[in-house]
Amino acid sequence: MKKFISILFVLVCSIQFSIAQKDKNKSETLSPEATKQLMDVLKLDTVKILREHAMTACHCIDSFMQARKAGDSNSVVVREISSCIDKEVTVYQMVMKINQSFTSTDKNITINVDKNSPDYTRYYRDIETWLADSCTSLRAAMSSNEEKETELSFSNDPEAVKQYNLGIKHITKEEYAEALPYFKKAVEADPKFVYALDNLAICYRRTGELDKALSIYGRSLELSPKGKTPLQNIPVIYELKKDYPKAIEGYKKLLHYYPDDAEAYYGMGRICIAYTDDLENGVDYMCKAYNIYTKNKSPYRVDAQTNIAVAYKRMKELGKEEAFFKILKDNNISVK
Repeated sequence: MKKFISILFVLVCSIQFSIAQKDKNKSETLSPEATKQLMDVLKLDTVKILREHAMTACHCIDSFMQARKAGDSNSVVVREISSCIDKEVTVYQMVMKINQSFTSTDKNITINVDKNSPDYTRYYRDIETWLADSCTSLRAAMSSNEEKETELSFSNDPEAVKQYNLGIKHITKEEYAEALPYFKKAVEADPKFVYALDNLAICYRRTGELDKALSIYGRSLELSPKGKTPLQNIPVIYELKKDYPKAIEGYKKLLHYYPDDAEAYYGMGRICIAYTDDLENGVDYMCKAYNIYTKNKSPYRVDAQTNIAVAYKRMKELGKEEAFFKILKDNNISVK
């Protein structure tokens, strides 16, 4: 992309120079046809630009995930993700503004590097939104175990560790069916290997064997009652089974141990908005998720925003606009 920018500047400068050389004492104006041809040459695919910079940020996150240490806190993970995005924002902002200058009367290009400015935030969130939708490494980073690891989290059994690591190679590629037998072997070698149990349950869930996943998560919680992975995933499974009361109950159990967990509020909000038509509670839960995501600089803030927007549309149709804005106000969210 940096090479592309250099070529772009050379092209523009070459055109300006060639025009000037025709007659140093005359100004030259391109005809409408020539102007259109030039604009077609210089016009950039903004979607492609975003994808290229976001993919670079995604690769950065992937590198961090491969090198991260066991036990890294959630704050460390969030900081590294933000750093990966920050590395791309300035160049992405510059390319986009150059592109905009071709069709604008204002030819001054100002690159804002103040991370707290609305301008910087806009381009940061462009990349962040793309990552939330399309970056597997980001999803893996944000869903990684955040609870304090115990002696049962890992295993001292060499065969269990070997099989576990083989499973991890597949699960990071979202090859759940291929990963499943390795985690089964890891659990057979060490039945108290919590991380192996959790990943085995994930594989069962992803391959549609929901009851087996619930059973394995139950075993994991017997060994580690505060295990965040099973506490987060059990309500998701009940949601997939369309047992919404049990899903809500599961999310509330998660909040009992982790009162600031955004996923619990997000999950309850999604169920209320999408499935049970409990819109007011749904918006309240989703606002709480949004505030926590924002505080933690989580890319999943955009998902909460989307759900709040969906709920607003439906509440407006039902004549409940006033109730909607009151819920936002109660959660200290302003609408501009």
